[in-house]
Amino acid sequence: MVQYCCMQKNTQTMDKIISLCKQRGFIYPGSEIYGGLANSWDYGPLGVELKNNIKQRWWKRFVQDRDDMVGLDAALIMNPRVWAASGHLSNFSDPLVECKKCHMRFREDDDGIAAVASTLPRNDRSESVIASEAKPARSWPPFGRQSRNQKHCPQCGGELTQPKQFNLMFKTFIGPAEESADVVYLRPEIAQAMFVNFANVLRTTRKRLPFGIASQGKAFRNEITPGNFIFRTREFDLMEFEYFIDEKDWKKWFEYWQKEMKDWITKDLGLNPKKVHEVEVPKEDRAHYSKRTIDFEYEYPFGQKELYGLAYRADFDLKNHMKISGQDLQYTDTESGEKFVPHVIEPTFGADRSVLAAMVEAYHEEEVDGETRAVLKLPKWLAPIKVAILPLSKKDELAKAARPIYDELRQYFVCEYDETQSIGKRYRRQDEIGTPYCVTVDFESLDDKMVTVRERDSMKQERVGIKELHNYLVDKLV
Repeated sequence: MVQYCCMQKNTQTMDKIISLCKQRGFIYPGSEIYGGLANSWDYGPLGVELKNNIKQRWWKRFVQDRDDMVGLDAALIMNPRVWAASGHLSNFSDPLVECKKCHMRFREDDDGIAAVASTLPRNDRSESVIASEAKPARSWPPFGRQSRNQKHCPQCGGELTQPKQFNLMFKTFIGPAEESADVVYLRPEIAQAMFVNFANVLRTTRKRLPFGIASQGKAFRNEITPGNFIFRTREFDLMEFEYFIDEKDWKKWFEYWQKEMKDWITKDLGLNPKKVHEVEVPKEDRAHYSKRTIDFEYEYPFGQKELYGLAYRADFDLKNHMKISGQDLQYTDTESGEKFVPHVIEPTFGADRSVLAAMVEAYHEEEVDGETRAVLKLPKWLAPIKVAILPLSKKDELAKAARPIYDELRQYFVCEYDETQSIGKRYRRQDEIGTPYCVTVDFESLDDKMVTVRERDSMKQERVGIKELHNYLVDKLV
């Protein structure tokens, strides 16, 4: 008998998810053998599969299945003039204050000040402390905020300095000498490559408005207050596209992509619509380029926070790149012959936040025959392992029957073969990593040529012929 626990998504739940991620190979603390690096995380074998599933499905839905979208994979390091044109060199900063006594640094915002998490390891830190010690900040800092002008350090009571702007871009150098002429930056967003390649894409693909350029990849921000596990990190994966339009159509396309994003969140990623909120960002909190922004926020265990963003960037980027570069980035209408700078709608999806939200949504605890079963009820397409092949014991005759089944199915699905521990413990392990189906080969299989297929969520079992197994699973998984 199964009894479903009414679990509140709270900090304790977050601790359990973080622990599961490490113990089962989804996400590990970065540089762990050297004491770690605060807010640095590595995706393990299962985490890589899950994250890649998200990126591949996103790419298929928004690029490959559409006629009005093309892809781009751009360099991480760009000419510094790109960031001058985009406004990052002058605007991409957070207000920072420092204690004159203990020299602890803090981010200043509407809620007072938030401590900067040290990037150096502390041997006595637990994973949950590292994950939650710093208060999250917005991914693009709003301008014109008023702080509460707190004068004293919350750590030691010392006097604080006046706030100074702290640029969030990581600076590095090209060439053997650290000279100002060689200064470059790790990209803080992936959008600018799509703008600077606009003319190249237009010329080589002959696309007509409206059309989009999509990209996926790493971005880097020297966040003052990273935290909450993989919610806010200094390096992260983005999935986004710039959708180029005629200015007169911007409201229509903004609403269109607003609906498409909501469908992805609820129908593909499988998040509960009641936990997803569309928040209109006021003018004073929007990025400097945005004429309208909506944040899609999700109810994480640590509060309602941003998941994705949708922005109307108008013609800010293309116009500035035309001005700085001197290149013509206009579009010519094939019917009227009119030349103009297109406007842009930008849907932005965080791959890491997608992973986090999907795992939070999928994590359940159930009471089964007096014991607690932890299970990740991931959408089947998202599960890192689709099918587990489990011979009832290690005996040679069962392995000889189970191995060919595994070799056959792995040609079509990501599979796992496991013959260690009792069958009950192996079921629990597969439940914890979200595997939709387990195929058990027992001694009866040697005679009747049938196997037992167990479904993850209901735990129902069904005998299926070995010859029919592939088609059976295709119907369930594809």
